[in-house]
Amino acid sequence: MNLIQRPRRLRISSGIRDLVRETELSPRDLVYPIFVVPGVHIKEEIPSMPRCFHYSVDQAALLAREIAERGIPAVEVFGLPEYKDEIGSSAWDMTSPVQRAIAAIKEAVPELIVIGDVCLCQYTSHGHCGELHDRYVDNDATLPHLVQTAVSQARAGADIVAPSDMMDGRVAAIRSGLDAEGFVNTSIMSYAVKYASGYYGPFRDAADSVPSFGDRRQYQMDPANVREALKEAALDMDEGADIIMVKPALAYLDVVRQVYEATDRPISVYNVSAEYSMVKAAAANGWIDEQRIVLETLTSMKRAGAKIIISYHAMDAAAWLNV
Repeated sequence: MNLIQRPRRLRISSGIRDLVRETELSPRDLVYPIFVVPGVHIKEEIPSMPRCFHYSVDQAALLAREIAERGIPAVEVFGLPEYKDEIGSSAWDMTSPVQRAIAAIKEAVPELIVIGDVCLCQYTSHGHCGELHDRYVDNDATLPHLVQTAVSQARAGADIVAPSDMMDGRVAAIRSGLDAEGFVNTSIMSYAVKYASGYYGPFRDAADSVPSFGDRRQYQMDPANVREALKEAALDMDEGADIIMVKPALAYLDVVRQVYEATDRPISVYNVSAEYSMVKAAAANGWIDEQRIVLETLTSMKRAGAKIIISYHAMDAAAWLNV
């Protein structure tokens, strides 16, 4: 046959495939999320998230060194507090595990970027992401609490704060609050496009943040909507977001691509807990090649437009990529 075009020529060897590869995944693309808890010398596996752990602050600082050694540039810190109340005041308590872990990690590994999750669901006695008035999450009453939380994390040493609450106007409020306290160089990575997803189940186990009633559909987005995602991203950019996140990642790669094409800000995605745990379960049963599936999945997220990938697979992925 006289074929002029033979695309297989560029797939004929590993060297040629490497030469023409369009998307390269690197440990530098990854962020590792960790969960910190009260106490000392604690490292306890989370039942629904194999090989993910609750860490006390001292253990988190040790882990930070390993994260940096694998070439991962950043960690996102979530926490379980020593106490909960109606407004989630432990979220901005400087003696809470998150604030103490941020400070300890920055002391142990100053070059590691530390991201603080800004939300109230782990800290409120009712498990919702804001202050309640008659079983309704009061948007405007919640904003000052989010500002206090973000400022406390910046004061502890966070390089980036990441509001994940989905309250309207919170990026502008946090930017104003940070600037007023002198934290003009603390970046905001906004969970701008956060869906009310079934993929969060294991995380809520890990963070002890299941709502005591109802769900979060009054403030998180409808999974059926994409134009709304573009609106949310545009609003957060106008309010001063430095990085725009789409969460979850895997079932929303079409949204990631559209947000990427609509904005000039770096895009982050969250490869969330159920996405992780499903892979772990299938791998444990011998149904899949875990390494191949994980690297293919993370590459798809970068190919869709993500510059930053937050993933519980990050430690394993970095080890595989560094071989």
